[in-house]
Amino acid sequence: MGRTSDAKEKIISAAESLIELHGYSALGVAEICKSAGVPKGSFYHFFESKEALALAVIDQHWAVECRGWTGVLNSDAEPLERLRQLFQLTEAAQRTSQKNCGTVSGCMFGNLTLEMSNQTEAIRARLQGIFDAQVDMVDSLIGEARERGEVIVSDTHQAARSIVAQLEGQVLFAKLYNNTSLADALWTNALSLLGARAPQMAAEA
Repeated sequence: MGRTSDAKEKIISAAESLIELHGYSALGVAEICKSAGVPKGSFYHFFESKEALALAVIDQHWAVECRGWTGVLNSDAEPLERLRQLFQLTEAAQRTSQKNCGTVSGCMFGNLTLEMSNQTEAIRARLQGIFDAQVDMVDSLIGEARERGEVIVSDTHQAARSIVAQLEGQVLFAKLYNNTSLADALWTNALSLLGARAPQMAAEA
């Protein structure tokens, strides 16, 4: 019984790693099961299709990432410092992927958006929901910073969309050039976008 329940998690974990390395479209069920070390019949016991598996992978990946975002954005640090820490968390994840795989993997959600959003409505809707959640989380933080007089924006939600878009774009460039240092500009660019100064500079003023 333990082996049966374990098989589903093995399939999801193997598919997540393979999607990060090779994308979704090129993967076959046989390759996923071989990597997971489970019989091919186990796949259809748990998933009615490869799309259903992709949705499970997306959900699992977001559950882990969301915990990281929540831990940073809900901390006791000042709002802009939390934003800086979110960028640091993102950069650290890309450095880890480069160390483990030899290449920068980029953002799974961004990668799948480029590859799949025009092909399957279920995946498009799931990814849209994740990005909407990210924007809402950053929106709340920017709202706090605006109340403290630390940023100058008229529409915090649009500003948050721009921050998330910048984050995705810089991670995309880091993947394209296989160079994590391309994400270093995130913090400076975000401050400019928000009409803000770095917290330490504000403290010294």
